[in-house]
Amino acid sequence: MSVLEIRDLHVSVGDGDDAKEILRGVDLTIRSGETHAIMGPNGSGKSTLAYSIAGHPKYTVTSGSVTLDGEDVLAMSVDERARAGLFLAMQYPVEVPGVSVSNFLRTAATAVKGEAPKLRTWVKDVKTEMAGLEMDAAFAERNVNEGFSGGEKKRHEILQMRLLKPKIAVLDETDSGLDVDALRVVSEGVNRTREDSDLGVLLITHYTRILRYIKPDFVHVFIAGRFVEEGGPELADKLESEGYAAYVKDSADVAAAEAAAS
Repeated sequence: MSVLEIRDLHVSVGDGDDAKEILRGVDLTIRSGETHAIMGPNGSGKSTLAYSIAGHPKYTVTSGSVTLDGEDVLAMSVDERARAGLFLAMQYPVEVPGVSVSNFLRTAATAVKGEAPKLRTWVKDVKTEMAGLEMDAAFAERNVNEGFSGGEKKRHEILQMRLLKPKIAVLDETDSGLDVDALRVVSEGVNRTREDSDLGVLLITHYTRILRYIKPDFVHVFIAGRFVEEGGPELADKLESEGYAAYVKDSADVAAAEAAAS
């Protein structure tokens, strides 16, 4: 069993006097087979958490720890984190002109696994996984995400996850920009991976619609850089009916009280 542990994580963006703290003491444990949904309004720091785990250089960890199976994730380079078993599906996947999907996927698999997959088996695996995600086989020869629709980009992210077989996957608003059919296909891809490999999932989202397809074990409400409430799937139903307004007000009240006391 794999375990991702985040302890008292503080993260800032910017330098010197312009630095702004975004994450303000995040604690979270994700084990193999668990799905954690993080929900919160825009600007609450959800994506900052995702990119900090992945090692984006824009974000500076000022204190706290992140470990995967006891190993210090923060001491790893981005590629070392991937080889250790971390995967990030980005909210806005980037285009990579001049690099085909097939070459990109095989290069990624080689880097993560330490050796190139056998070509005949690899081609078969890619075709099988593309079919499962209802992707036209011709996409394998197109440049990475170039000219892809939002749904096609997200399917490609899940295709990567299926082929790379990580221990822990961080899905940053994978549902954004998806129509109903694409949401179903992407969610089914995530669910198959959970069943096949006992994947641990950190699912970041604004809305509950993806949670109708990917059932979370735990739901966390994220406001102003920290968790303010945690619970089971029923918490998502509460958020659907009541929104985040009460949490935002409470967070503002706490911040005002802390400022007055300092």
